[in-house]
Amino acid sequence: MFNTLKKLTKKAFRRMGLDVHGYNPSSSPEAQLIASLKKFEIDLVLDVGANYGQFASGIRQGGYFGKIVSFEPLSSAFAKLTEAQRGDLLWDVYPRCAISDREGEGVINIAGNSASSSLLPMLESHKLAAPHTAYIGQETVALTRLDSITPELFSVYKKPFLKIDTQGFEWQVLDGALNSLPYIQGVLLELSLIPLYEGQYLWEDLLFRMKEAGFTLWALQPGFTDPMNGRTYQMDGVFYRTS
Repeated sequence: MFNTLKKLTKKAFRRMGLDVHGYNPSSSPEAQLIASLKKFEIDLVLDVGANYGQFASGIRQGGYFGKIVSFEPLSSAFAKLTEAQRGDLLWDVYPRCAISDREGEGVINIAGNSASSSLLPMLESHKLAAPHTAYIGQETVALTRLDSITPELFSVYKKPFLKIDTQGFEWQVLDGALNSLPYIQGVLLELSLIPLYEGQYLWEDLLFRMKEAGFTLWALQPGFTDPMNGRTYQMDGVFYRTS
């Protein structure tokens, strides 16, 4: 009876374009990430490219109770992020900036869906797969490196985890964290299978760089798939130091 009801419920959700899975590491990317954060005793999450705070809120609701520091460059998203963070004493929002490989000032492109905004120009491959993500404006933002921020944090927290969601700008974030990376225990970053932003590095280069930095690929999680042809364009890679 229970299995029949379960099948009917899933069928009803799929008619609405939704799919429902149990919350466990084998079927939920969020549960998988939470399990790994617990295994490696992560006590600090650096949330680079926080947008509205979706990632931080998700891991908090999933059972991560350690420190979170979020970074967001877009002024509109930053306002929503600070609202989402309010009341959580272990979740800090750093002053609005873009994490980069240099200090200074830059121009960020604002996407129609906010989350696809980037310091890099968007390619046609991205816009064709998701027209609603096309750029609709620009704004100036301060640039800073993680290496300018982490020394004070690392004096308090000993098992940091770095999440990078910067739409093709992952390489530059890592370049700005050369001194920080040896102290970081885990990293989550987007891996693009095809070019989506001008000048970005693809998954092979990032996998090689993470391996050279001493990280093991721990998990691959679903990312951006073209709804018209089913091709995966992006996925998330989770990396940890295992030795």
